[in-house]
Formats: sequence, C-alpha cells, structure tokens
Amino acid sequence: MRLRTPLALLGAAVLVLVGPPLLTTGSGAESGTQIPGLRFMVPNTPGGGYDITARTAAKNAEDAGLTHTVEVFNLPGAGGTVGLSRLVSEHGNGKLAMSMGLGVVGAVRSNDAPKTLADTTPIARLTEEQDVVVVGKDSPYKTIDDLIGAWKENPGKLPVGGGSSPGGPDHLAPMLMARAAGIPPKQVNYIPFDGGGELLASILGGKVAFGVSGVGEYLDQIKSGELRLLAVTGPERVAGLDAPTLQESGYDVNFTNWRGVVAPPGLSDTERDKLVRLLEELHDSKEWQESMERNGWDDAFLPGEKFGAFLDAEDKRVVSVLKELGL
Repeated sequence: MRLRTPLALLGAAVLVLVGPPLLTTGSGAESGTQIPGLRFMVPNTPGGGYDITARTAAKNAEDAGLTHTVEVFNLPGAGGTVGLSRLVSEHGNGKLAMSMGLGVVGAVRSNDAPKTLADTTPIARLTEEQDVVVVGKDSPYKTIDDLIGAWKENPGKLPVGGGSSPGGPDHLAPMLMARAAGIPPKQVNYIPFDGGGELLASILGGKVAFGVSGVGEYLDQIKSGELRLLAVTGPERVAGLDAPTLQESGYDVNFTNWRGVVAPPGLSDTERDKLVRLLEELHDSKEWQESMERNGWDDAFLPGEKFGAFLDAEDKRVVSVLKELGL
C-alpha cells in the first residue's frame, strides 16, 4: 500500500498538470459558456430563416470558442408549433434551445396551439430584418407598381406565398401591403409554406405570383438573378440591394421581422443564465457581427427577462393586427 500511494499521487499530479489546458482552451471555458451536448432545434424546414439563424449561430459560437459541437436539427410542422410542443415537453433540459421568431407567435394564435411561448424560457432576441417582395426572374412584373396593379385587378388570381403560417411575418406583411393598396385583406389568396426554403421552389416554378420572406433567406438568389427583388417592407432600403421601400413607392407599410431563441421550461437559474451568457458573448463576437452584416440582419439583441416581456407584447400585437385586418 505504501508503494501504491506515491504512484497514485504522481498520477493525480500528472492529471492536474494535463487537465487544466484541456478544460480552459478557448474563451468559452473562461467565461462559462461551454454547454456540452447543446442542441438547437429549428421548427421549420432547412433553408428558412430560423434554420439559417440557428446554423449561423452554432458555427459562430464554435468558431469563437464559446462552446463546441452544437447539433442543429429540424422539426418542422404547423408553422413552428410542432417544434414548440416538443420544446415544452423537454422540461428542465438545459441542453436544448429553439430558434424562433414572429412566425411562431402568429402560428400559436392561428393554430390555437395548446402550448404557447409563455410556456418556454426566453433566452434572447437576436436580430431584426426586413421582408422582401420577390418574383421569379421570368415574371412579367418588373416593378412593385406592376405587381400591385395586377393584384388590384384580381386579388384572388394572384396567389402570394409566404414562409409562415397565418399570423406570422410573411402573412402579415402582404396583408398590410394589400390594405395599403386598397385591396381587402380577406380577398388575398395567401399560400403558407413551412419556411422560406419550401417557398423558394414555388416562386421559381411560378406556382405563386410573388413571395414574401426575410431578406437573409433570399440574398444569394437575388444577387444571382434567380429572383427579382421588387421592394422591401422596412423603413429604409437594404444596403447593397437595388430596391425601393414600400413607403417610398407610395404604399404605407413599415414592417420588420425578428428572430430569437427560447429554451424549455423548468430550467435552473444556472442553466438559464448559462444559455443567456452564451448568446451575450456570441452577440459580442466578431464572427456574429460579420454574419449579421453579411445576411442583412439588424442587431436587435434583448436578453432574458426583457425578451420575455417583448414576447408577451408581440403576442398582443399580433392579435390586434389580425383583428384590425378582419382576419
């Protein structure tokens, strides 16, 4: 036994010497943002705004050394409420988060979902972005006035596609456009898709007359010429894109979308604070700042309880707008 004790102490000493560098490599270990086994759920199909946001956040967090090996997976359905239900069922799971936004707020209302965002743990709002009004490269509509002129003549025969359920951003934006153009919103033929990725094929294939989605989802297709950008829905033009705002085109619409992250209910204070801290440090990283600029996203960071209060206000706003539009 006397011989084993010094050997055991020597082994422990070696572990102490070897261990710390492995545990403290990268800024994530030093700031307490490492969450081994972290998974990001995307509640719609690949290629949509939630998907792009989640995959960008995961890669940027890894590149910045904040955490490692983040898994991103898709669970689409019912405008995001299938994923929301799954998230809420993972009570106390501090290694799961969900990418979401205004579309999920609307889908909860339009689908009368049994679980709501009030059942989740708010982590942070990340970005804000404008929607874009786009058509395929072979579309007869060259300008926003061309499109709206044809739309006014026969609203039902010009289907508009959006990557969200009724009540979501890609539904509310064209409804507000219709009202501004003098078209009764109830006459709009809106076709919902489960994310911008699904919508894209229908725009390119001419199955919808035009589409409305987030600017970051279609930047590549706009720049390559596959899609023709007719207008943006926010208060200012998007840098690097040659398209007017709806307001400067004479249509009184000022609309933006946002995206954020929520987690399951029942987290400990430590688990919640670690997720919030991870996104705070991600927000401050050069990797994320570069990604926001590249994707045309505006910074809208709002952490923790402040994001929770914002979610409650957004729910009330969606209900108010739907009532106002008679929908």
